[in-house]
Amino acid sequence: MNKKEQYVAAIDIGTTKIVAIVGKKNENGKIEILGLSKALSKGVKRGVVLNIEETVNAIHTTVEDVQKRSGILFSEVFVGIAGQHIKSMKNRGYIMREAYDDEIKKEEVFKLIEDMHKIHIDIGEEIIHVIPQNFIVDNETGVKSPIGMCGRRLEANFHIVIGQVAAAKNIEKCIRKANLTVKDMILEPLASSDAVLTDDEKEAGVVLVDIGGGTTDVAVYYDNIIRHTAVIPFGGNVVTKDIKEGCAILQRHAEQLKIQYGSALGDIAPEDKVVSIPGISGREPKEISFKSLAYIIQSRMEEIIDAVNFEIQNSGYADKLAAGVVITGGGAMLKHLPQLMKFKTAMDVRIGLPNEHLAGTAKNEINQPMYATSVGLIMRGFEYLETYKKTFNAGISEEYIKPKSLIGEKHEQEEEETFVSPVQEEEKISLTDKIKTMLSRMFEIEDQPITNK
Repeated sequence: MNKKEQYVAAIDIGTTKIVAIVGKKNENGKIEILGLSKALSKGVKRGVVLNIEETVNAIHTTVEDVQKRSGILFSEVFVGIAGQHIKSMKNRGYIMREAYDDEIKKEEVFKLIEDMHKIHIDIGEEIIHVIPQNFIVDNETGVKSPIGMCGRRLEANFHIVIGQVAAAKNIEKCIRKANLTVKDMILEPLASSDAVLTDDEKEAGVVLVDIGGGTTDVAVYYDNIIRHTAVIPFGGNVVTKDIKEGCAILQRHAEQLKIQYGSALGDIAPEDKVVSIPGISGREPKEISFKSLAYIIQSRMEEIIDAVNFEIQNSGYADKLAAGVVITGGGAMLKHLPQLMKFKTAMDVRIGLPNEHLAGTAKNEINQPMYATSVGLIMRGFEYLETYKKTFNAGISEEYIKPKSLIGEKHEQEEEETFVSPVQEEEKISLTDKIKTMLSRMFEIEDQPITNK
């Protein structure tokens, strides 16, 4: 594969839609989206996979479609994770260094982050992200990057995101059944933040509110550092459900009403306008006034905004958010929502579009709030590869060749029915080498006292 061209693929498994997306970085460091495909999501509720088969089918469909459209084949993906099981906590960790005059290296910072993955959490939970907030070197506080500094004690404050093991495993299972490998799992509000927030907003203090179908994701930034994350367990779907029950109509008609005629402010909806809905199975059509529709939507949206307000207060940064609120996600398209949000939060509000870091011909087509998470996953993917100096297994269909030599050399007893990607093959070989090296070291130092390095 040509090393100049690095591609990244991602899958956003949402409650209403599943999006497969593939992109590359151009010479200016901007993201070019080469292909995007979406399918209806039927097996996901509130960000959690409940029906594996339905979800796998949707992933299959979108992946095949995006590979045809872009001409890029891939066997790995970055995947978003959200859901009501997500929670966050703060922690502090430190390491004592051997020498004062040695510069702090990147490896030591990674070790500090790795140590945070070992903290005690409840059974059935796992750590998804460990995000350093700030570092302290020998009691010198407020250090943003300690690499290159000298000191004996290196410590840091961390923001730790925790999720349920079962929810993450179900996402992995879906990706694996679709013949793909999960490269990394990324918290969706972090991905959306990367796509729609500017650096100035993150510095001044801002709240990102990503209103999806099943969940509303919240991320609070201040001084370029993420301070708080939360997932509220309801989104646009509860608004649709309220319209369906309040007007006694079908779900699909309720969704259509919300999108075409819905408003988040009942007071300014026209009183004299009505919309006619076809009756169920040949019954008389129903007439619904714009005003009553808007009041149904407003009452539910106020509930969501109250939950967002609670998270803002909970973050401890409510009085430091000079840039106010940025709303994104499919729910951000609701008419007059910014005005309602401004009224309820008493902060500036804008709609976030994922055009901050986009380039290329597909920029306008993808520049919609509903694709914020998908674009953010691609951006986080590139960031992950650069940070950990890893490569991503993807390439143009003509150049993309699976290493047959590895597959041919496999012994019969090692053959499995499950799909094995080229990356998994490489990992198997490297793991064997690692074990050999480790064993040889063990035998070499068997008679020597063990020292802590």
